[in-house]
Amino acid sequence: MEAESEPYVRLATLRTLHRVVADLNAARSLAGTLQAVVEGAVHGLGFDAAAVSLVRPDGDLVVAAVWELEESAMGGPSVLLGQVGSRESWDRLLGVSDHWGTLRFLPYDRGWAVASDIPRWIGDGPMPVYANDWHPADGLLAPMYSAGGDLLGVLSVDRPRSGKRPGAWTREALEMFSLQASIAIGNARLRAEMQRALARLEKEQQALRASEESFRQAFEYAPSGMAITELHGAGRGQLTRVNDALCRLLGRPRAVLRQQSFADLVHPDDRTLLERTSAESGRAELRLSRRDGGYQWVCLRNSIVADAAEGPSFLLTHVEDIEDRKRHELQLAHRASHDALTGLPNGAELKARLGRRLCALPQAVTAGHQSAPPGDSGHGGAGYTAALRPEDGFGGYPEHLFGDSHRTPGGYEGADLAHGYGLPEGYPAAAGAPDGANGYGDHVHAVVPPDHGPSGEIRTGPFRSSPPPVVEKGLAVLFCDLDGFKSINDRFGHNAGDAVLVEVARRLSGAVRDGDTVARFGGDEFVVLADGIGRDEAKDLAHRLRNAIIPPMRIDGRAMRVGVSLGIGWAGCGMSIEEVLHTADERMYDEKRARGGAVRGARGERSHRRAG
Repeated sequence: MEAESEPYVRLATLRTLHRVVADLNAARSLAGTLQAVVEGAVHGLGFDAAAVSLVRPDGDLVVAAVWELEESAMGGPSVLLGQVGSRESWDRLLGVSDHWGTLRFLPYDRGWAVASDIPRWIGDGPMPVYANDWHPADGLLAPMYSAGGDLLGVLSVDRPRSGKRPGAWTREALEMFSLQASIAIGNARLRAEMQRALARLEKEQQALRASEESFRQAFEYAPSGMAITELHGAGRGQLTRVNDALCRLLGRPRAVLRQQSFADLVHPDDRTLLERTSAESGRAELRLSRRDGGYQWVCLRNSIVADAAEGPSFLLTHVEDIEDRKRHELQLAHRASHDALTGLPNGAELKARLGRRLCALPQAVTAGHQSAPPGDSGHGGAGYTAALRPEDGFGGYPEHLFGDSHRTPGGYEGADLAHGYGLPEGYPAAAGAPDGANGYGDHVHAVVPPDHGPSGEIRTGPFRSSPPPVVEKGLAVLFCDLDGFKSINDRFGHNAGDAVLVEVARRLSGAVRDGDTVARFGGDEFVVLADGIGRDEAKDLAHRLRNAIIPPMRIDGRAMRVGVSLGIGWAGCGMSIEEVLHTADERMYDEKRARGGAVRGARGERSHRRAG
């Protein structure tokens, strides 16, 4: 090629150059492209050897491809493959070389610029005779750059077959070839990156398909119910996917469930809990309706499935059947709060129910009447109310809490409380109220009905000249003690006594109103709580209870009869539970004494096993 002057380049030479450039673009991989570059430099540009040092991701250059026209006895430049030179050394080498356009020529007398870490091979060619002869230690380099100006690599050529240093035509051809090589290498790298990206994408898609299939199988064949709920759009809250276990649990077909939401299925009392759980992605135990109209206890465990870019996508819900556990819990709770023999609430449950009805607010001026004065109906009286007296330091509610504007002819003007009066600051909360709340907003205060005198007038205290409007109903506590039970127990044994107690419990339960409480308080003692009842109605209820118990009962083929002593007490807010029960117990003793019945010892000797 060097024998041809520029105006007389042979067509065959151009064809050769065109072919090697075409080979660059025909390569299918980066390695093939690099090999085409070194082979093209040797076969198309007239050099005996060529090598490509490629820039690695860390910036250093590694010898990635070499080619020699004829393999040397000493192994040739192929020994350079894989050797690495630092970027700093290469930059210094390119900087001290002669600039032939974009090419860099390093004459043999400047070999000191080649750092020890730059891969280099010096052949055994002839020594130069003339100034333009090629020296075995000469080096010609063609840096290759990307379209953005970044160094891609360096094409090194050695030993021109003409034996001369390259002339203008060879230099220009090498510049053109290195430019095409840089384009081909850039394209090959891009193809390689695309292929790696496609391979990664395919691998990720395969993993995604495998994951989706695993999820589908885990979802569909899970032994517990599973559901997916939509979180956005018009179908928010709707069940978009359910498994067979959930369909079996609720007795509903898949097509029906997918048209509903958990809000459509939840028990009305559990709706608030469901809404809070759905918002918090948490856990809740609640009831879902079955197809047969009943309710199924389940444990819902929610997990929000979120997309990294779009945020929460859907709600995955695990529905566990806890019916057996809940039934067992309810049985245990029932055993703890109910008498094992009669099935009635026991003493602890009675006190709990009474405590939920009472609060600590003292009863001073009620919506219906002035509390009975001291001595008229004290703690031991049938009409006991917890009065606030001037000598107690209250004198009703203090004036400074209300002001004169709240005065009415009947007392103080009512605020938001059921008994008609606002709650002074500092009073304790109602029984059962949540921590931090006074509880009186929903609490209906228990007020003792007025005690009418013999002529029907309302008994008033010394601090009120005329009675206010009357509240006639309250919470009655009827204390029942069986008469003659001990003799049955002693004569016929505990089995007969147990049967009598069971029959008495049945009869008492049948005599009260719906919503009233019948509890076994002690061995042969029963207590009835009747709320929203007046004094006359309480007397009628006591009469019904007595008539229910008196008739003989058939136990083990024998007719047995017991009597009953009843005492009526009243519960009002401000009273303690013990005070309420003591009041009713004393009224029962009064009746027993008045009828000449047997009276127990100082605190009553129990004639049968106490309720558990």
